[in-house]
Amino acid sequence: MAKLVVNQNKVVSINDLIKICPFGALEESEGKLQINAACKMCKLCVKKGPKGAIEYVEDEDQVEIDKSKWNGIAVYVDHIDGVIHPVTYELIGKAKELAAKINHPVYAVMMGENISAQSREILHYGVDKVFVYDDEKLSRFKIEPYTAVFEDFVNNIKPASILVGATPVGRQLAPRFAARVRTGLTADCTILEMNENTDLVQIRPAFGGNIMAQILCPNNRPQMATVRYKVMDAPKRNANESGEVINCSLASELLDCNVEVLDIIPKAKEQFIEASDVLVVAGRGVKKQEDLALLQELADLLGGQLACTRPLYENGWIEAKRQVGLSGRTVRPKLIITCGVSGSIQFVAGMNNAEQIIAINKDENATIFKTAHYGIVGDLYDIIPNLIEQIKDSKEAI
Repeated sequence: MAKLVVNQNKVVSINDLIKICPFGALEESEGKLQINAACKMCKLCVKKGPKGAIEYVEDEDQVEIDKSKWNGIAVYVDHIDGVIHPVTYELIGKAKELAAKINHPVYAVMMGENISAQSREILHYGVDKVFVYDDEKLSRFKIEPYTAVFEDFVNNIKPASILVGATPVGRQLAPRFAARVRTGLTADCTILEMNENTDLVQIRPAFGGNIMAQILCPNNRPQMATVRYKVMDAPKRNANESGEVINCSLASELLDCNVEVLDIIPKAKEQFIEASDVLVVAGRGVKKQEDLALLQELADLLGGQLACTRPLYENGWIEAKRQVGLSGRTVRPKLIITCGVSGSIQFVAGMNNAEQIIAINKDENATIFKTAHYGIVGDLYDIIPNLIEQIKDSKEAI
């Protein structure tokens, strides 16, 4: 693994070097220049600082892993009381696609209590093997026993790659396990590709959405990535089962936990924007909060929901759970109408798989028009009222 090394005797001015770093990763401590955790390894300090003051050093002792010993692509089955989260099926579809390129099998790993019957549902989606850990100590998600189960699965099966849904459970389990086995993890991937040498290419927006980063983990196995719901395509359910269920067990003491669940209070059900077939998205082009009522009326007429981009959430106009984008929610509606949305990479990555995208923006050069199926150049304050009237007229005529 590469690193930056500070040669203190060649540092002329600590303050001048600190000013070079755009991420605030250089700081002074006890009269010496230090590199903190904010470092992005951009190497600007190496290029622009005094020669030799900071050096970029490759780790020559990196041991190359024997990739032939790692075989298969595994998917973590995310569920609550046996009800499988739909993101699991989307990841299975992607796993099958990636595995076909390198002739690897597809595995699923499921852990919980009384889940043997539910695990057979996975066999309708074309996986080769489903590894089931069914134990009363796994009845509810607890990070310690779940990590122990994951470790047992990987030690015995040795999958080359593992895909985990970016759900509340997945976001906790994936990094804990990655740290346990000292491997890499890329969060919220939007694209996954596979190289012939079994290296998983994990692609996601970086630096505020300004670039699409391609991340690889060539010297560690397993490779791990989390993916949000509605990003990948789920395969069709087959009428017949294929593959096999393998029941696994772990020593009871390995499933002990220092956390005790005292009570579970069900949360009132609500409709999230991810489940809506129609979304009307408010962007920076909306001038004031009161004007959101206009877009809400359009959403109601279409039987949909009102959503927003990040600036409107940051202004406090709309709650966070209605924000579309990688820093908000990933959606895939049948129809999405963006109103005054410029179309940043972060936003587009969260909605570009919608079946129909209609963009309204008075700037004909707005980036959103590159993604939209239909674009309307004009002021939303002129277009939306007219559209509402036409919808009302058409409904009255029926």
